Amino acid sequence: MSSYKFRGHETFFIRKGWLYKGLKNVKERPDVFVSKSQNPMDILGIGANMVKSLRYWMQAVGLTKEKAAGVRTQQPTRLGDIIWQYDPCMQETGTLCLLHYKLATNKEGATSWYYFFNEFKLKSFKKEDFITALSNYVKLEIGQEIAGSSLESDFECIINTYLSKSRINAEKIDPENNIDCPFRELGLISLADKKEKIYKKEIPAKEVLPPLIVLAVILTQAGTQREIEIKKLLNEPGSVGRIFNLDIVTLNHYLFALEKMGYIKVIRTAGLDLVKILSELDFYGCIEAYYQDITGNSND
Repeated sequence: MSSYKFRGHETFFIRKGWLYKGLKNVKERPDVFVSKSQNPMDILGIGANMVKSLRYWMQAVGLTKEKAAGVRTQQPTRLGDIIWQYDPCMQETGTLCLLHYKLATNKEGATSWYYFFNEFKLKSFKKEDFITALSNYVKLEIGQEIAGSSLESDFECIINTYLSKSRINAEKIDPENNIDCPFRELGLISLADKKEKIYKKEIPAKEVLPPLIVLAVILTQAGTQREIEIKKLLNEPGSVGRIFNLDIVTLNHYLFALEKMGYIKVIRTAGLDLVKILSELDFYGCIEAYYQDITGNSND
């Protein structure tokens, strides 16, 4: 996916079972979304706009990648292959955390999601707050204006991704369409004031975010460095602090857990608190270790 993208979801948030269905069919036939011989709607069992939406979401959350030219077939990414091996139905909260991480760091493919979690500083907000801030960001970052309707559509989709539709407006929910996004299990957004429509970024419950997924994100941010400042883990774009709405107390909880597991060492000195990385694992090694741990298939 190239350049900055808005409203690629066609107004549809991710439904339960969609990503499993998409990955299963991509593995069986890479041209599932663009097939000329068989109607993609028939293969996937969803409508035309939903097909476009799923095609977008598969790439936006990092499960697949698509050829840039020629027949636009899709292939599973390395992450997609690992998830398919260990959790194809994507029911583990660690899997949802990984997919959310990929989505929220996808600056080009899911620009509004990237902005919401990495650059948007307000903890409590209304739709208008976000739209105004995002519009200003886009003008500065891209040097052009994006239609307000596209930004509004992205905001509504972000809210519906992380907050149950029944919580937002129960009386207007069609019972046949009352399907929430699995990402709502992460608990990252709440409705602070229903009447005023004020939303709030929330810290996920400690049992939601596995320490090894935290480590995977830290390793990605640190790159080739073996030490990283704790304040960077909390505040930099792409950090575990930004992506998962963590405060310093919660971040320290995970750092303590990882230190106890022997993966890192926390070094606290006057004015400069560091994390020293001891583990030889990389991003994918952390993910494999996480799945092996929960499935009891450790190679140790």
